[in-house]
Amino acid sequence: MRGKEQESLTSFEDVYKDNFRYVYNFIYMKVLHKEAAEDLTSETFTSALKSWDKYDPEIASVRTWLCSIALHAVGMQNRKASTQREVATDTIPETPSEDSIDVSVFAINREAERILSNLNDDERYLVSLRLNAELSFKEIAQVLDTNEKAAAERYRRVIIKCRKFTEGRSMDDFI
Repeated sequence: MRGKEQESLTSFEDVYKDNFRYVYNFIYMKVLHKEAAEDLTSETFTSALKSWDKYDPEIASVRTWLCSIALHAVGMQNRKASTQREVATDTIPETPSEDSIDVSVFAINREAERILSNLNDDERYLVSLRLNAELSFKEIAQVLDTNEKAAAERYRRVIIKCRKFTEGRSMDDFI
């Protein structure tokens, strides 16, 4: 490989190592299915590698860019699945197996998954952008094609909705 190509590949390897977990968690929060999240994470990084030379850090951070690619992959999967689905099973979250990536190891994680399963796709996506991908409201606004204030307000409303799911419960209920 030539010097510039090798340098670009090395940089992408670092991006992959630094962001794999974030992208996987981001996608898992959208689809709530281990194998689908793994496949979509692979698709995301494959697409990112193919267009790595087009990435512009002046436009968005790497995480914002990767989340945009991941969102596109999830959307494509949803469109494909909606044309093939005979029975609607997307509202029933998969029960993670023992080898799942730390999603339901602790009771508090199971409770978080319960709360998330009561949110719609857009709300889960917003929570995932903020908490899993650790994006700022400015970066979230770029991904959602809105302004920063609107992104922050939407997030605030989702958090209020999540709190309503836990009213009357203490942390002792989850431990």
